[in-house]
Formats: sequence, structure tokens, C-alpha cells
Amino acid sequence: MTEARQARQERAAERSRAIRVVLWSILAANWAVAAAKVALGLAIGSTSMTADGLHSFIDGGSNVIGLVAMHFASQPPDREHPYGHQKFEALAALAIGVMIGMGVLELGRMAWGAIVHGTHPTVGPLAVGVMLGTLAINLVVTRVERSWGEKLGSALLLADARHTLSDVFVTAAVLSSLALSWLGVRRVDGVVALAVLVFVAWTGWTILRQAVGILADTARIEPQKIREAVLALPEVLAVHDVRSRGMEGSVYVDLKIDVDSAATVEHAHRLSDAVEEALTQAFPEIVDVVVHVEPRVR
Repeated sequence: MTEARQARQERAAERSRAIRVVLWSILAANWAVAAAKVALGLAIGSTSMTADGLHSFIDGGSNVIGLVAMHFASQPPDREHPYGHQKFEALAALAIGVMIGMGVLELGRMAWGAIVHGTHPTVGPLAVGVMLGTLAINLVVTRVERSWGEKLGSALLLADARHTLSDVFVTAAVLSSLALSWLGVRRVDGVVALAVLVFVAWTGWTILRQAVGILADTARIEPQKIREAVLALPEVLAVHDVRSRGMEGSVYVDLKIDVDSAATVEHAHRLSDAVEEALTQAFPEIVDVVVHVEPRVR
């Protein structure tokens, strides 16, 4: 194993550790928020607040899935998984999307029941204070998680940040429904909860689409950009059959290059190493490059 490749694997392991730390922190915040919403929602008879608490519990559940996934994703390549285990992270993101879908169904059932039965919650200063507090916590969680997701190139953290952001909008809608309920508007509790479904469902679809793209090996880097980086090496005559796949922070690339047919095997090997070095310098997210060398008569 070359020193450069070993260094990339060490960076990948450090990245996994950092993602786990973020997930543990977010998990504690999400479940504290969820417990407060559900307990108070049931106490005052607010369907929208209880549903919002359920949504926060789903946030926490997605963190648990993420932690389990990261345990597997951080394992080094082995005989059965020569490309590593990074796709477990994408599977976790896929599971988050599925959990959002389940939450949408439950939220819809509760909202419809509140509309039919004309549920009217008892609104007081405590309810408003709890919702404002949880709103502030969710805003901080979303910002921190998105920042770390971008820094670490983690599809899982970015997906979970979008999920938590949906909770911010849900909480804002619940605050509006509480205000209207306090003013005496009936059935608004269920109507607001039902209206939130559209946004939550869209969030779930976005996460599912991204996760499926990763699992289906969607191209991660524009082939032309890879060609330009490689053709900057004077001894490379042509670049073709460029392919890339993987995740934002863990991309695999393979390509073919044409070199002078008079080049020795040793020289071709050194050039392959140069191509790998050039690409990993230009695209830090690349963790492995396979170069096929083909001779060309000048």
C-alpha cells in the first residue's frame, strides 16, 4: 500500500469518527425535544404538537440508524467488500427517507382525526414556551449538522440536517395553530398538521432520491473535469472511458489513458501513479483511482 493511499484511508477513518460524534450529539438534542413535545401535546390535547413530537422522535430514530450504519461504513475493505463499506451510510440515508414516509402517514391520520372530531387544545404560556424553546434547539441542530455534513462530505449528516429542518417548519406551523386555537378558531389544529404533510413528504422524497442515486452508482464527478486534470500531464496523450461513483466524501474513479507505445512498463507504472496523484490533489473526495494504460503509436 502506497503512503498516499494509506493516508487517504486514515482520513476516511477520522471522518467516520467525526460523523459519529456529531450524530451522538444530535441524538441527545432530538430526543430531549421530542419528549417535551409529546408530553405537553398529550397533556393539553394538541394533535399538531403531539405529531410534531412524533416527527422529532423520527429524527432521533434516524440518528440511531446513522450510528449503526457508520459502525459498518467505517470498517476497512475486506475480501467480501473490496470497495469498503461506505454504502451502508447511503442505506442509512435511505432508511431516513422511509421513516419520514411512515411519519407522514401517522401525521395524516392524526390530523384527519382532529379535523373530523374538532379537537381543540388547551393553550397556555407553557405550551408556547416549550415550542419556542424546541424551535431554537432545532435551528441550532440544523445549522451545526449541515455545517459538519458539508465539511465531512457526509450524505448521512446532510440528509439528517434536511430532516431536522423539516421539524423547524413543523414547529413553526404548530405555533401558528396554537395561536389560532387560543383565539378560538376550531379545527385549526388538525388543518395545520395536515398542511405540514406536503413539506415533510417532499423532504422524504429528496432524501430518497439522493440515497438511490448513490446506491445506483450515479456519476459523482463530471468526466470532462477529470480529463482536464489528467491531460495536464504532458506524457498523457488521451483520456477516455472515465467513470466515477461513490459518495460525496468517498469517490472511486477509473479511466483509460493513452501513452507512447515506446514507453516501458516501469514508465507506464510511474505515469499511472502520477495520474492518481494529480486526481487526488484536484479532487480531495477521491479515495481510489484505477488507471488502465493503453499504447498509442505517435
